[in-house]
Amino acid sequence: MISTMSAAAVAVWLGTVVTILSRSHADRNVYPSAGVLFVHVLEREYFKGEFPPYPKSGDASNDPITFNTNLMGYPDRPGWLRYIQRTPHSDGVLYGSPTAEHVGKPTVIEITAYNRRTFETARHNLVINIMATEEFPLSYQAEFYIKNMNVEEMLASEVLGDFLGAVKNVWQPERLNAINITSALDRGGRVPLPINNLKEGVYVMVGADVAFSSCLREVESPHNQLRCSQEMEPVISCDKKFRAQFHIDWCKISLVDINKVVPVYITRPDPGTGILPEFGEYNPPSESLKSRDYFSDFIITLAVPSAVALVLFFILGYTMCCRREGVEKRNMQTPDIQLVHHSSIQKSTKELRSMSKNREISWPLSTLPVFNPLSGEVVPPIHPDNYETTSMPLMQTQTNLQNQITIPQQRPSGDNYVMSTFRRLEVNGIPEERKVAEALNL
Repeated sequence: MISTMSAAAVAVWLGTVVTILSRSHADRNVYPSAGVLFVHVLEREYFKGEFPPYPKSGDASNDPITFNTNLMGYPDRPGWLRYIQRTPHSDGVLYGSPTAEHVGKPTVIEITAYNRRTFETARHNLVINIMATEEFPLSYQAEFYIKNMNVEEMLASEVLGDFLGAVKNVWQPERLNAINITSALDRGGRVPLPINNLKEGVYVMVGADVAFSSCLREVESPHNQLRCSQEMEPVISCDKKFRAQFHIDWCKISLVDINKVVPVYITRPDPGTGILPEFGEYNPPSESLKSRDYFSDFIITLAVPSAVALVLFFILGYTMCCRREGVEKRNMQTPDIQLVHHSSIQKSTKELRSMSKNREISWPLSTLPVFNPLSGEVVPPIHPDNYETTSMPLMQTQTNLQNQITIPQQRPSGDNYVMSTFRRLEVNGIPEERKVAEALNL
C-alpha cells in the first residue's frame, strides 16, 4: 500500500479547477522479485488527504476518485504491468509479474488521482526496482481457472491467501508462491450477463518446488480427458477442498514442468556501429527543374488510336456499300428453272390475294333486312347496325315477325310434310330465292 507522506500542499486555483502541487512527488520505492506476482493497491482514503481542505457540500468522504497510471515519459504502462479499478468508489490495483529481462531497470510509474466531484488532481511517483532471486522461478508451475471470481476479488490478500492455502494442502510443496493473475477477459473471454451474479473468471498461476501431486494429475487420465472433450465435468478427488470457496474448471488446468521445456532461442543480428558504409559522394538533384514538352506524348496518345479507328471505318464502309451484289447479279447467278419456279409461286400468291378481295360472303340473317312480299315493305333487322354481335351466333332465329313464308318440309319417316318458316330477304335489292329452293329440294 502507499504510505502516508507528510507534505505541504500548495493549491493553485483556476476558476473551479484545482491542481495540487505537492512535495509528495517524492518517489516511493518498491522491490518486487522477478517471477513473483506483484500487487500494489492505490487507496482512495490516502489520496483524499492529499486534496486541500475547504468547505464542501455533501458527503466529502465519498467523492468519486479515479486513477491514471503510466510509465514516466510514455502514455501507457509497461507490458507486464496491468491496472484495474472497477468503480470510482473502489480502490485501484496495479498488478503483474515482472520477468528476468526487467531486472536492474528501475521502472517509474506516474500515478495521477482525479477527484471527479471537485476536479482536483494529485500526482505521485512509484519506482519499481525488480530484483533477481535464485529461488525463482520455481520448477513446477500450475495454472488454475477459477470461474466464480473477478480479478480484483482475487487480488485481495486474504482471498489469494485462502487459495494458496488450498493449493498447498493438495500439492504439499515446501515453497509455494503466486506467479501471475490474469483476467479471463484478457484471454479472449466474454463479459458475462448481469444475471445470477455471474463472474468474469480469472486465471491464477502458482509455482512450487516439488512435482505435481497425484490429485492434480488426475485431469490427465484418459477418462477425464474424454469427459472434457464431451464438455462434462471431470472427476477430481481433491475438488472438494476448493469447492467451498473456489469453483475450478479442471478441464482448463495447465501443468508445466519448466525443466522439460525446450528453450527456443531467437538469434538476433549483432548491432552495428551506427555508421553507414561508404557509397561515394551524394549528389542531390538540381534545384531548378527543366520544363518538359508533353505535345509529342499527346500526339502519340491521341493521333495513333484515331488513325486506326479511321482506317477501320473506311474498310467497313467499303465492305457495306461498295461490295453489295444487287438483284441483277443475284438473278444472273441463279439457274433459270429456279427463277421460273419462284416466279410462278409469286404469281399464284398475287392471284389468290386478288380473288379473296372479290368473293361474296352471305350475311347472317340477323343482320339482313326482311322483305314483305305482300306489301313490298322492307322490315329492318332485329338488331341495329351498332348492336354488339361478337358473342352471338351468326344464324339467329327471328320470331314474332308478321311477314313470314311457310314452306312445307318432308319428314324423314313418311310422306307427310311439315311447314318450315323462312323470311324473304333481299341482298342489294335482289330477292334471295336460293334459300327457299334449297329447302324445297330436301
